[in-house]
Amino acid sequence: MELKGHGGPVWSVAFSPDGKRIVSGSEDNIARVWDATSGAQLQLLEDHRDFVKSVAFSPDGKQIVSGSDDKTVRLWDSASGKVLRELQGHTDWVSSVAFSRDGKQIVSGSDDKTVRVWNVHSLYA
Repeated sequence: MELKGHGGPVWSVAFSPDGKRIVSGSEDNIARVWDATSGAQLQLLEDHRDFVKSVAFSPDGKQIVSGSDDKTVRLWDSASGKVLRELQGHTDWVSSVAFSRDGKQIVSGSDDKTVRVWNVHSLYA
């Protein structure tokens, strides 16, 4: 199976914890969510203003985190594709993002030579 639709090179891919979906981040400034069985495109995550360099699902599969050359980290609802939060603080490209095993934290790495840890619960306070 081949998943087509990005308008630029794909920088990052990840499976959902249940293996039913795939998220991909690309140089077209978009993250896309795909059905892992059929290859159908399920969501377009379109809020970044530059390349999407890194993507990951939360451990429960309900959220997606993305990091971009626009210096932001975004937290998305994986069912609706809506942005839940935009996390700012990096001063250069965000090249890597991940959730902690318990889903309570997000970590991001940047070309600004820093690693930031974000408390997911406090993002909703």
